[in-house]
Amino acid sequence: MENNNKIIKNYLKKIGIVISGVADISKLKEEFIFDDRKILDDLNFGISIGMPLLSGILETIKDHPTQLYFHHYRQTNNIIDKITHDVALLIQSKGYKAIPIPASQIIDWKKQLAQVSHRSVAFNAGLGWWGRNNLLVNPVYGSQARYATILTNYPLDTGSPLKTGCGDCYKCISVCPISAIEKDSRNFKREDCLGKLKEFAKIPGIGQFICGICVKVCDGKGMEQRKKKGIHGQRKK
Repeated sequence: MENNNKIIKNYLKKIGIVISGVADISKLKEEFIFDDRKILDDLNFGISIGMPLLSGILETIKDHPTQLYFHHYRQTNNIIDKITHDVALLIQSKGYKAIPIPASQIIDWKKQLAQVSHRSVAFNAGLGWWGRNNLLVNPVYGSQARYATILTNYPLDTGSPLKTGCGDCYKCISVCPISAIEKDSRNFKREDCLGKLKEFAKIPGIGQFICGICVKVCDGKGMEQRKKKGIHGQRKK
């Protein structure tokens, strides 16, 4: 299985991906939204792939999402979707099954749920922790990244959740326009956040449930750390 991990990691490294990891999804599958759940029977591995957002684009955000951010958000999703598609083809060429899950595709609009929680997969792969802002926080990139997932039966070594958190950082609390973020991440006011996203979606040129305000301030360890090779998830020993 170690060789399998190297195959995936080397492929991603060649195309410049610095955020990736593998999670054991055998227990997470219960939360996935699939009409035919038999499809998931032998898919026990989730490959999480992250694409950093551009800090220059995030700087254009003040008290609401900008058209420039909306375009960048959409294009980043498109790029990472292409990458997961190509990785899935690589896995399929080796005789295994792989299903790429889009970075931003809502299945349940009322509850704003995707087919798979990319955050849960990335969290269990060891790529970050669940932040106060209800987003995944990567140690290097903070919340400034988009994620997509590949479900597969390709045997892989899996990561484990990071034993850390936001610590004494509360920057996202002070900038949230609807005060939905609390010190305890379990108290995040999801409905209030969703209400603000609906409001932002009405801005001309936006038309999508995005914000970016807390993402802008959640930058992990900052730009200096981003000069490093990146984080590929903790490996279980």
